[in-house]
Amino acid sequence: MSQNEVPSLSPDSIRERDNPYVIMARRIFQHRSAQLGMFLLGILIICAVFAEQIAPFDPIVPLKGEKRREPPCIHLLGCPADQPQHLMGIDGNTRDQFSRIIFGSRLSLQIGISTVTFAIIIGGLLGAIAGFIGGWLDDLIMRSMDVLQAFPSLLLAIAIVAVLGPGLINALLAIAIIEIPIFARVVRASVLSVKELDYVMASRAQGASELRVLFTRIMPNALTPLIVQGTLGIASAILSAAALSFLGLGAEFPTPEWGLMLGEERNSVFNAPFLVFFPGLAIMVTVLSFNLIGDGLRDVLDPRLVHGG
Repeated sequence: MSQNEVPSLSPDSIRERDNPYVIMARRIFQHRSAQLGMFLLGILIICAVFAEQIAPFDPIVPLKGEKRREPPCIHLLGCPADQPQHLMGIDGNTRDQFSRIIFGSRLSLQIGISTVTFAIIIGGLLGAIAGFIGGWLDDLIMRSMDVLQAFPSLLLAIAIVAVLGPGLINALLAIAIIEIPIFARVVRASVLSVKELDYVMASRAQGASELRVLFTRIMPNALTPLIVQGTLGIASAILSAAALSFLGLGAEFPTPEWGLMLGEERNSVFNAPFLVFFPGLAIMVTVLSFNLIGDGLRDVLDPRLVHGG
């Protein structure tokens, strides 16, 4: 190829180079914090999907012939070969803690995704209605959100569970309720910033209905902050669910839930610290993974960063 010859680009390569989704995907995979978060989340997802294959014992049925609160037994670290291997020890009910940790990852993902999905749907609709219609309806909805946010989130969740009754389903509903105001505010802010722009006014001038304008022209602009806030919200939901289970208001015995595992063994923190260390570590790593991904998404989806501003 001569120096004056310009290399030709195929239409596919031009579309790939200019596609904002390709740019954002490349940026997120190059973001250091997001890389670590995705690695940790990938391990969590593998444990959740293949829990039956990874866990060596049943997470609920007590083991026969084992002593309560036996420390971790690993053959590579000197544990006798004739003894069963328990990577994280035996809990107070003679159940293998490693198996319960593995199955707990499945429950934690279900808790985070289900509660945040419910909060996004309800909060997003309320925020969209408040920002789009405005007036007294906006004041009514947002003042209601202010009342919910005026209470400490964990105390409000405890109050809701106390009214509904203890149990995992009621705990999930309580967590979703305390998350709703956050998503309502995010969507309302996006709607207010977009609804008077030129392309929205042009859609109205062409005869588009108000619902069509809201859901096809305005709401797509709220997806970016919703994705970021939703990722961070999953971490918050998992932490809140663990706190409620620790207090005896969430998952019930013998469910393999990390917060419940901490609550069951909270009196063994000195004589069997491994029984509270490993569930606490699992909660910390899971929350950290979603927070790192959320921080990475916030940096990547910032328009000033995407367009090089």
